[in-house]
Amino acid sequence: MSIESLDELLEFHWMMDMLQTVDVGIVVFDREFKIKVWNGFMESHSGLLPSDVRLKSLFSLYPGIKKDWFAQKCRPVFELKTRTFITWEQRPYLFKFPNYRPITGTEPFMYQNITLSPLVSANGKVDNISMMIYDMTDVAGSKKQLESLQVLRSEEEERINNG
Repeated sequence: MSIESLDELLEFHWMMDMLQTVDVGIVVFDREFKIKVWNGFMESHSGLLPSDVRLKSLFSLYPGIKKDWFAQKCRPVFELKTRTFITWEQRPYLFKFPNYRPITGTEPFMYQNITLSPLVSANGKVDNISMMIYDMTDVAGSKKQLESLQVLRSEEEERINNG
């Protein structure tokens, strides 16, 4: 093996390690929504090993995801090679993972932002999508607390003005 080949292999190894340890969920799936990549974040929060999910349909593993709705979200990614987004304000979660901070967390489940990105092959086609899942629980909890305080303040002001 040449030095260049060894260097490329070592680089590939640390890139794979980074993919597994990043604090973002990464799932790669094909046009049939069969899972090809399931990183450590997903394994940790779902309890499912990559070998448990590989080449299985996303919808068979997570029947709560509405196939028609999700396919519609993925259509521009496959056809137009553009990213699409799902925010926790639109839909609190795609994967109903429990909140992994049961003592300090105020929410029962993980709020998520999702980015769907095209993975363009060498022939220029998009046959796979990379889905990144971001934990937005702290942001969602803070926003909900702020909104609750604003309602209390408005009610208090109204009580004082009408009192």
